[in-house]
Amino acid sequence: MEHQKEEEDLQMALRMSLQSSPSDSKRSMPPEDVEESPEAKGRRLRREIMAAAAEKRMATSSRSAKDKAAAGSTASAVVDDPEMDRGAKRVDGKQLSAEEADRLFLVLFGGAVSKSILAQWTNQGIRFSSDPETCMGLVQHKGGPCGVLAPVQAFILKYLLFFPKVLNEDYPSVLRPNFYQPSVPQISPFKGDDFSSITDIRRTRALVLGMVEILFSCGEKKRAVVATLGDKGGGQTVELQNEAMEAILIESGADLKKHLRIRTHNSPADAFHHLMLELPVFQSRLGAVLFLISALLSRGLDSIQTDRDDPTLPLVTSPFGHASQEIVNLLLCGEATANVFDGRMDLGGGMSLGGIAGEVEVGFLTLLESLNYCKVGQLLKRPRWPIWVLGSESHYTVLFALDGAAQAEAEAERREAAIRAAFDARDQSGGGGFVAADDFRLVLLDTGVDLPVDQLAALCATGYVVWSEFWKVLMELDGRHGGLKLEPGRVPRKRFELFHFNGIAKSGGADAVQRPRLCHLRVSVPPKWFQEDELISSDIKQEEEEPAMQAPLVDCIRTRWPRASCSWTGDPPSIV
Repeated sequence: MEHQKEEEDLQMALRMSLQSSPSDSKRSMPPEDVEESPEAKGRRLRREIMAAAAEKRMATSSRSAKDKAAAGSTASAVVDDPEMDRGAKRVDGKQLSAEEADRLFLVLFGGAVSKSILAQWTNQGIRFSSDPETCMGLVQHKGGPCGVLAPVQAFILKYLLFFPKVLNEDYPSVLRPNFYQPSVPQISPFKGDDFSSITDIRRTRALVLGMVEILFSCGEKKRAVVATLGDKGGGQTVELQNEAMEAILIESGADLKKHLRIRTHNSPADAFHHLMLELPVFQSRLGAVLFLISALLSRGLDSIQTDRDDPTLPLVTSPFGHASQEIVNLLLCGEATANVFDGRMDLGGGMSLGGIAGEVEVGFLTLLESLNYCKVGQLLKRPRWPIWVLGSESHYTVLFALDGAAQAEAEAERREAAIRAAFDARDQSGGGGFVAADDFRLVLLDTGVDLPVDQLAALCATGYVVWSEFWKVLMELDGRHGGLKLEPGRVPRKRFELFHFNGIAKSGGADAVQRPRLCHLRVSVPPKWFQEDELISSDIKQEEEEPAMQAPLVDCIRTRWPRASCSWTGDPPSIV
């Protein structure tokens, strides 16, 4: 009975934390009926309920293992650390020292940041669109913080699309240490492009679960630091609290020391409930920068600087205030590396550049690869879930599929990907597509490719082997020798659907609702080792191809699916 009451208290606290969450992207003031729901009363009740639940949990911590098991797994997943449990009553958290605050500001913005850049980064909340068609998406008003919003959006989509049952739970089971995540993405229950059925509470849970996963990834799965504001006008009405937050300026390390409060969590469940309680702060105009600071502190500033190629530069770049690739990689992969290739690149002389260390949950593609400015590795191109942050010259958006089949590959495709990954691992040119002859011989050993002596000699004649020349040889080499030669015939095109989300608010007029943009794309991909005239339809009559349409997004998609053709209805999708 006592445990049941404790469970009810905790559930009430969670429900209250979800109330009055603003969904309108333009709203910074509370609803007009604040007198009926004074924030002071709500804050006090939340504190009292969580404190009471915590005290009860501590009082029963000496139960035997058998009694704990009988009490149920849900409550234990919510509060599993007595020290963190007591911390539920410490809303303000720890204050940074002057030295820590100055260093944090310098790493983030540098020593000569303009007021316009600071305005971009301190006027962007993490808020959902109020438009039903894009209600699953976060709204961005100006440039800059898209490098934070897009990765968060990608993780939101992971939970909304592929973990819908978890979002029905007051205490999502994904927070439990023994939760099983399938190795193969499931098919999302969403059909077409109708996301209007997503409720506020489900998208809120998806947001907070995504935030928790990102922060623990930055903290090497061991910890998450949540940075919020200290004095938020406690004991006042919602309106006065919002006014107090609106008056906060972050223009120096001294401002971070004055306003910032941090708490460290060793349990995802504790971090989840803390973020739920503090969600209005992350929805405020300081939300995006506070979450980025949380990620930086979760990783640790020493580790951040070690990750980077040039730690003397600020993470927010001048003169336009764009998020650096280090910020995006930190949020996607947990490390603030500046590069998108796989593994590390040895430059000789004891110097090396860091790339992506291992498998990622959501991936990354960039238009810059189509322009030959960089080479994205297979780890980012083939994430665990079919969701990608897309980069252009000045903006980050999100691409996703509802079905993991978009990533499915034939045996020959998997073989080609493995050979290319081995080749890239020896490529010391920064993505130039060639390796030294000695390294090439190691590629052949790694992949089991048995080249005839004359072909090997011809490829290595200049001392370097270019991928495009190696590829031609592989296409003519029989599979028994590790090649990719296939006989034309019964090779249908691969067809699937993708969705592109651009969070920049687009308005039709001063009074119109600001809407992000969602584009539904139909994609057709021929096998890349056959020419168009070699393709033969399958037993089922092949559908007539839609006319291919062109946009910079298509060039970006082709870095993942070569020779893909895309079509859509309406305006061309924008990646800027």
